[in-house]
Amino acid sequence: MKPTPHPATLYVIDDHPLMREAVVMLLRRMRPGANVIELDRIGGMEAAVRQHGAPDLICLDLKLPDTTGTSGVHEMKNRFPDAPLAVLSASPAADAEEQCIEAGADIYIEKSSGAQEIGNALRALLSTDGSFEELAPTDSKLSKRQKQLIVMLDRGLSNREIADELGISEHTVKVHLWRLFRRLGVKSRTQTIHYARTHGLL
Repeated sequence: MKPTPHPATLYVIDDHPLMREAVVMLLRRMRPGANVIELDRIGGMEAAVRQHGAPDLICLDLKLPDTTGTSGVHEMKNRFPDAPLAVLSASPAADAEEQCIEAGADIYIEKSSGAQEIGNALRALLSTDGSFEELAPTDSKLSKRQKQLIVMLDRGLSNREIADELGISEHTVKVHLWRLFRRLGVKSRTQTIHYARTHGLL
């Protein structure tokens, strides 16, 4: 398969029509020309992919008629391991975020976050394709904010505490952390601290 440039194919899977429309509008505004596919359950994915192609981004509602717990996340990640996966959920992050991230989601977004927060999170996900240097990251490539985060992780602060200290929303902290993990090629806070220590960032 030789890669041909194509408009991004973005999938929004949510059984709540209003929420789905809102996310679709956000994505269209962010990526004019993108092919945004709407589904109300995971079951329609097979046919949709045959028709429209594999996803460049999946926005997945956690509670769908044909999923239980994080089954939808597992299924999407198994089938499309390279597609960034955002979970949009009505459940508070405290309830389900850990399980979703462990199941393979890249980011967890509470539906109550509001359009701007959701937009920022999705933008962060979309802008990571290709915009990360392939080189091993060095101290100078990390933003000031990312260096701050490493120090705060080392102090053992929770997302909530980091948010309070930096005067930003907890959700924004998650997006920053997510980008930091991607940048360093790590999956967790523990790995971040280990990386930082072994690469002289702490």
